[in-house]
Amino acid sequence: MEVILADHAGACYGVKRALDLAYEAAGASTGAQTLGPLIHNSGVVKELEEKGIGVASTLDDISADTVIIRSHGVTPEVLDALNEKGCHIIDATCPHVLRAQKAALDLSERGNWVLVLGEKGHPEVDGLKAWAACGGGKVSVVSSIDELPDNLAEPIGIVVQTTQTEELLESITQELANRGLHFELHNTICSATSKRQNAVIELAQNVDAMVVIGGKNSSNTTRLFELCQKYCHLVFHIESIDELDKSSFLDVKTVGIAAGASTPDPQIASVVDCLRTY
Repeated sequence: MEVILADHAGACYGVKRALDLAYEAAGASTGAQTLGPLIHNSGVVKELEEKGIGVASTLDDISADTVIIRSHGVTPEVLDALNEKGCHIIDATCPHVLRAQKAALDLSERGNWVLVLGEKGHPEVDGLKAWAACGGGKVSVVSSIDELPDNLAEPIGIVVQTTQTEELLESITQELANRGLHFELHNTICSATSKRQNAVIELAQNVDAMVVIGGKNSSNTTRLFELCQKYCHLVFHIESIDELDKSSFLDVKTVGIAAGASTPDPQIASVVDCLRTY
């Protein structure tokens, strides 16, 4: 069986940066915690815990002097609370997420009704919503055209969850144009996200099966899985080689490998090596 890795796969710059900061904290201190999982990858979270970096699910759970803000970022209220607690803060927020937060705040401060395009309840989206609200303007989280407010009025500003699809953005902007509404767009979809999505679309059309590696709670990995399903009839979403079953690949001659932005290279390599033995 031929195993083909997508041209763009695995941990992005923001995730690698967050991991580097966390590993540095592990080496320098025994009293560090991440506020929520650092990234959406259970294997990495477990590895960090083994190195002494625990997870505080809420502000009340913080017991360490050093707190690492995860790659998805946090709300202004959480930052204020951490400072009030006197915590030493290591900010591992992805630079692309920071850019989106600043855009949301700026749009709101200038009087726009801010549309945050993304997955409701996702920590990054919750943060973008909070930063927009901090600017004093109206804000709505939208994940489909059906969720656009009926009374939406200009001026309108748009920011996008960094791991969203261009497809969602295009559908929303087209609907606004159909309504005759003008808007200021900050396309904050990360280029790493777009490259990974385009790579899996191309690869999935030319293989018998696809294996997508990444956390089951990872939004960007889930979107890669969904995109693969559109172009390939046999697709697996796994977190580790333990979920692979050789019997599933008996009639497969070519298998493509994709990996989410929260998937480190060693996890990808282990899957590739395993599949090459089939």
